[in-house]
Amino acid sequence: MPARVTKSALPSSSPLHARRKAQDFLDCYKVASDLNAPEAAEIIVDFPGWAKNLVALRNLLTAPFGLRTDGPESKQKLGLFPVESSCDTEVIAGFNDRHLDFRVSVLAEQNYIHLATWVRPHNIGGRAYLRVILPFHILIARNALGRVARGAQPGQKFPLLE
Repeated sequence: MPARVTKSALPSSSPLHARRKAQDFLDCYKVASDLNAPEAAEIIVDFPGWAKNLVALRNLLTAPFGLRTDGPESKQKLGLFPVESSCDTEVIAGFNDRHLDFRVSVLAEQNYIHLATWVRPHNIGGRAYLRVILPFHILIARNALGRVARGAQPGQKFPLLE
């Protein structure tokens, strides 16, 4: 029986808590796993085809509004997102854009992987964007943790560890 993905609180050890203000969005899901945070993070951003198609559609629809379709240049990236910090227990990646700031956290603690997303909308466009993408965000996050629960594939490389 596969491990169950559940909604949870982000563990207090995460630095994302220091960013959070009253109007910010923060959600978190977890799944049982003995992977470390960088290993889980690499699985999480290895999107299946349907999720890649959703991201491509998002990019097409938001292009007229000047929203980024990829993250800023960075020495280390997790998928499209610049890595802000990375260690065995937590990877935090994301960036600030004109409509919102966001970070994702992949945190390994007590045989669980937690996947959290923090968002600070800057304006009505950011709040509207968040409302529109939220159902897709939840679907992608839960699917990603389901893939983490199944573990890494043989021979999978973990660039964040190299």
